Amino acid sequence: MSFWEYLSTRYQQLLVDAYQHASAVFQCMIVATVLGVLIGVLTYRTEWAGNLAITTTASILTVPSLALLGLLVPVVGLGVAPTVIALTLYGLLPVVRNAVVGLRGVDPALVEAAKGMGMSRFAQLLRVELPLAWPPILTGVRVSTQMLMGIAAIAAFASGPGLGNQIFRGISSLGSANALNEVLSGTLGIVVLALLFDAGYVLIGRLTISRGIRG
Repeated sequence: MSFWEYLSTRYQQLLVDAYQHASAVFQCMIVATVLGVLIGVLTYRTEWAGNLAITTTASILTVPSLALLGLLVPVVGLGVAPTVIALTLYGLLPVVRNAVVGLRGVDPALVEAAKGMGMSRFAQLLRVELPLAWPPILTGVRVSTQMLMGIAAIAAFASGPGLGNQIFRGISSLGSANALNEVLSGTLGIVVLALLFDAGYVLIGRLTISRGIRG
């Protein structure tokens, strides 16, 4: 069976797997973005705290994804739970790092001007600092998303959702008629999703970043 014939006969399952893959990455990135920005906001003003946050989240990436899933399965079981936890943890570093760098890079004169206008500390953060730090934060979100697209495929090891199931089925049945088709369809599906997500982030950037900040 050729690759195109395989796609024509299995497209419904591939669409389901692609939807589950995209949904898992999207939801985990929302959580990772909220947590990452919050960590950045809480730590960027203190040098050691910001560096500690970056170092701690960086250390998570040194743990192999299979090993992390293997550690999570006995605690939370198989399926969606270990997938969500692992993807969220892996997605933190670029967001935390860019949030800290972006917030530290805001011109202090602008913050002082906002303070002189009577803005509260929270208002300064919400209306001045975070909008100016948003471009690097969005870049961190884009990088995290691209990473998670690939890492999410490993979630099939723990019976997680997504296109990784296609890849694992193909690998486990190497030598069979459709093994290569399964691996190829899962891999190409992940690449297509990654490109679509990145295009979405480009659009979000155009809608949320003023021309002055974009340069």
